Amino acid sequence: MPKNKTHKGTAKRVKVTGSGKLLRQQTGLRHRLEVKSSKETRDLGHVVEVNKADRKRVKKLLGR
Repeated sequence: MPKNKTHKGTAKRVKVTGSGKLLRQQTGLRHRLEVKSSKETRDLGHVVEVNKADRKRVKKLLGR
């Protein structure tokens, strides 16, 4: 049987921690920044965990 390949697009966007959590950057920080408040821009800068509903699919894409 051939091995499953890692989805490189996902691998570049998601980091797996030592305990197995999936971390990603938040969206909405690329354009239209003059419309967003400074507080919103600051809050969007943080790394967050992948949503529970998406974890199984993302893990499969990463070959885990």
